[in-house]
Amino acid sequence: MKEKWQNEGKRMKTWKKALKLFGQFFQFGCFTFGGGWSIVAQMQKLYVEKEKTITSQELLDITSVGRSLPGTMIGNVAMLYGYRVGGVFCGIVCVVAMILPPMVILSLITYFYTLFKENPWVMSAMTGVRAAIVPIIVCAAVNMVKGAFRYPPCFILAAAAFALYLFFNVSCVALVIMGMIGGILICEYYERKEGKTHDSDAA
Repeated sequence: MKEKWQNEGKRMKTWKKALKLFGQFFQFGCFTFGGGWSIVAQMQKLYVEKEKTITSQELLDITSVGRSLPGTMIGNVAMLYGYRVGGVFCGIVCVVAMILPPMVILSLITYFYTLFKENPWVMSAMTGVRAAIVPIIVCAAVNMVKGAFRYPPCFILAAAAFALYLFFNVSCVALVIMGMIGGILICEYYERKEGKTHDSDAA
């Protein structure tokens, strides 16, 4: 009997968490203009700064993996965050909540396409929306950068990745793999260096 009540309690907590995530990601979906990076900005504000459910470094990791996986970045990031805080079920809830508003809006726009297509008011409004989104994305990027450069060589790694992406059109997957290998080598070097320092101090 006691075990049954415990299981019921766990289910209630899971559903409560799922409903909360659904509401949050539904809101994200309503205001995600300017591509996938705008959801990262909103998540930074809510989950890192306000609720503190994840760190800036964890959000950066989720974004990096979500960007490198097949499919849309928005869906991948939503799934990864949901899974991180509540398992597979919460991950699916986040994805559904995230894509629901754009689907409804796109359906309406498609239905009234001829009205929206040449409406100067709509075009002007969207121009303003795109401009307003830029500082939000930039602020999120700046906050994530703070946790990305743990050691000085990380700046060189970031500069190399930037050059490869911008000038040589290297795929995101290749850049992530390069970053993983570089990160392992850099951390290994500094951990050994710090270990030697501690040993010499102890001696």
